[in-house]
Amino acid sequence: MALLNFRKREEAPKGANGQLEAFLKDYSIEVMPRTAEKVEDFRSLLPEGTRVYIAHIEGTPIEDMVATAARLSKDGYKVMPHFPARIIRDEATLADWIARYQGEAGVDQALLLAGGVAKPHGDFDSSMQLLETGLFGKAGFKRLHVAGHPEGNRDIDPDGSMKNVEEALQWKQKFSESSDAEMALATQFAFDAGPIIQWCDDLRAAGITLPVHIGIAGPAKLQTLIKFAIACGVGPSLKVLQKRAMDVSKLLLPYEPTDVLTQLAAHKAANPDFNIEQVHFFPLGGIKTNAKWAIENGGASTVPADASP
Repeated sequence: MALLNFRKREEAPKGANGQLEAFLKDYSIEVMPRTAEKVEDFRSLLPEGTRVYIAHIEGTPIEDMVATAARLSKDGYKVMPHFPARIIRDEATLADWIARYQGEAGVDQALLLAGGVAKPHGDFDSSMQLLETGLFGKAGFKRLHVAGHPEGNRDIDPDGSMKNVEEALQWKQKFSESSDAEMALATQFAFDAGPIIQWCDDLRAAGITLPVHIGIAGPAKLQTLIKFAIACGVGPSLKVLQKRAMDVSKLLLPYEPTDVLTQLAAHKAANPDFNIEQVHFFPLGGIKTNAKWAIENGGASTVPADASP
């Protein structure tokens, strides 16, 4: 497929407003090796320079992860692979992964997280332990993201509180103050703007100044989103989906993140110091579907050169 150049829109894109367009600027998106294989040419979907996270699911060979990273890097994207602590056997394995990503794909940024595995495969249990090795600093990584949980995480706090999550955030905040790398919180997805805004305000009140890259589920079938939301432990905002499911007129319509993002964008416009810095998409309904929605709503103010205005 021929390379599709991206150009600026001369008018506001359909379905978007200026606030939403500004809020979507420099959004990021997540892929997995097996989903990336289905995309013939990312350059027809995502503007050059987009940050693309590569999710490392248990059982995915590191060779597949590195190959995906190399492909995306070659196409001009900022590649941010996941480093899930609980599937990394030991410090030697971590050092090997870092060396492979750097040597074969030129990677200099990473998302560090515990990972969705109940029992660690080896020495590491948390992203904090990965940071404590000092290997990312020695390798010269320029950007390190860590996980944020606007609605808590039952794996971390089984009692439903936010105690352990909040303590971990304080640790990560202190680490960021001594690190040369730029750091940010990449969050789990949520569907309700109210709890997201409250969580962000609570972070600031607690002295957490790490910028937030807010996780948002991309367009998808309602049943798909409910399944992922339950599996990922999404809490209060799950009610937004459940309420929608009870509306017969909306039950068969695909969910789109327009409402939650429009509300967050308006809050950001009214409060410029609001600590959400960027939007991060989980393309649960497919990469192409998510990319098309972002284009139509002003993401990066770009559209493919051969697309209709």
